[in-house]
Amino acid sequence: MGAQVAMENEASIVSSEVSGAEISGHEVTISSVEAIADQMENKTSELSADADVRTNWTVEEIEALYELPLMDLLFRAQTMHRKYFDPNKVQLSTLLNIKEGGCAEDCKYCSQSSRYSTDVGASKLMDKDTVLEYAKKAQANGSGRFCMGAAWRNVKDRDIGKIAEIVTAVKDLGMETCMTLGMLNRDQADSLKEAGLDYYNHNIDTSPEYYPEVITTRSFDDRIETLGNVREAGLNVCSGGIIGMGEERKDRVGLLMALANLPKHPGSVPINMLVPVKGTPFGDMKRLDSFEMVRTVAVARLMMPKSYVRLSAGRRSLGDEGQALCFMAGANSIFYGDKLLTTANPEENEDMALFERLGLKTEQKGVVVEQQHEAPRGCGSPDCGCI
Repeated sequence: MGAQVAMENEASIVSSEVSGAEISGHEVTISSVEAIADQMENKTSELSADADVRTNWTVEEIEALYELPLMDLLFRAQTMHRKYFDPNKVQLSTLLNIKEGGCAEDCKYCSQSSRYSTDVGASKLMDKDTVLEYAKKAQANGSGRFCMGAAWRNVKDRDIGKIAEIVTAVKDLGMETCMTLGMLNRDQADSLKEAGLDYYNHNIDTSPEYYPEVITTRSFDDRIETLGNVREAGLNVCSGGIIGMGEERKDRVGLLMALANLPKHPGSVPINMLVPVKGTPFGDMKRLDSFEMVRTVAVARLMMPKSYVRLSAGRRSLGDEGQALCFMAGANSIFYGDKLLTTANPEENEDMALFERLGLKTEQKGVVVEQQHEAPRGCGSPDCGCI
């Protein structure tokens, strides 16, 4: 009889302490115990997330990831990716060059350098209304972020006002905004933040050791200083690099270690594979094996689990199968349009056809976008997530 009464009554316990919290004289029901269990589970998840996000990676650890059998590496990367992102959504970003060519830098991969004989000529800064037309088309096409690049060594104070007006106008459309203007000081970063800029892109390109083989007119430390100015101004950092520039794997390890060991991981990490451009010093560079690109994406995902990892320049050369492997490895962002800076990018309808075949949806600030229209034509600067 006592057992029956116990079964019929609400299961409860009276305890003076539950999970270290004193609850003297109060009844603790099943629902309250479940609530405490949920809290403990959330705490465990937070601790797990803290363990995933690190800024103290070593060369040996990263090399060990690269050396994993590819299937094991992909499994680990996809598992990590699913902890923080919807594995079937990809963010679309559109890139527009608002000032092309004539750059004084000597980046050996870049067709916009004034030092090399390429098909890219110099242009003036695009006016705000023209930029807005491109942005509106990009938004209608499903892009959630509009990236604007100017081929400058560094932005001049005299141009900051015009740039700020462009940022505010695009931001008022409801899009995320990104700029890449070369080196940036703290005051300039503050001005762009006030104008509504969300992200600032400044790639570190390669490892600190290999960097002098790529660029001599700007130091690796200059780039790190700009990233610090951006971060201190409260802007989101977008920073990645380029592989396939004649570097060794140890330099790809060094690139990812430099990014992941920043005080805070970049919000976006563009991974580019060199597209050789005739007339540049790297114009005849031998193409890197596609699987090395897949491995680099996977290792980047494991090292920076909460960052968007973007497939940027060189995406066309991967083919559909290579791109699919990169999505499996944790890539979840692409530049969308037929031009990526001054190199070709897969056609928009090819992207959507691939997404349909893979069952992927496009993400626009957390919303799945169904509409598809003509994307704008445009390209950006050498620093905006690609070459």
